[in-house]
Amino acid sequence: MTKKASRARARLQVLDSPARDGALRDAPIRDGLAPSKQRLGRPSRAAAEAAVRTLIEWAGDDPAREGLLGTPDRVVRSFEEFFQGYETDPVELLQRTFDEIDGYDEMVVLKDIRFESHCEHHIAPIIGKAHIAYLPDHRVVGISKLARLVEVYAKRLQIQEKMTAQIANTLNEVLQPKGVAVVIEAAHQCMTTRGIHKPGVSMVTSSMLGAFRDDPTPRRELLAMIGTPGKGGLENV
Repeated sequence: MTKKASRARARLQVLDSPARDGALRDAPIRDGLAPSKQRLGRPSRAAAEAAVRTLIEWAGDDPAREGLLGTPDRVVRSFEEFFQGYETDPVELLQRTFDEIDGYDEMVVLKDIRFESHCEHHIAPIIGKAHIAYLPDHRVVGISKLARLVEVYAKRLQIQEKMTAQIANTLNEVLQPKGVAVVIEAAHQCMTTRGIHKPGVSMVTSSMLGAFRDDPTPRRELLAMIGTPGKGGLENV
């Protein structure tokens, strides 16, 4: 690991410190480290499959019947895909940057980044799109890395507010640009398919750092580029 990555991770750990919000149980999610370096007590696959069988029984069905025999294995494999973001270090992801930009200092925007996540309260899907913008200060990062950064944090148990802040803070701490903006719009199935049952509702969150927070001009320019969040809906997501 490079010294730059170590410093960036240390700053992110301070920003997202569990002591800051009293949520000690969220520490593995907040500090961005891969689980192999943290989750030493991770249950075995057999234990995970047994837990699925227990939930099937609790729901009122028989995990031994033919249609459900393979379900525990399928659920565990699905979880490996749904939550693969724990396996990637977002700080390391952004380490390769490019300095040869011929003095380019205008906004870099990647919009309509589709993502799928899961609510940490009900493990229900969150499906939406993210817009990322930054004002470079002598260096840029490959655009695929911006999409991957969204994916790393989306593929974890999340709440949208935290995910928005994590993406913005990581990009800001690693790239150290003049400003960072992240806008996320998503539909939460924890409120569309259960509970209050309100389909067609989307949630919009934003995090503005640096020039985007201090100067209304780049903020207006960004919003003009991405359109009014919530206005177009999520039909194509």
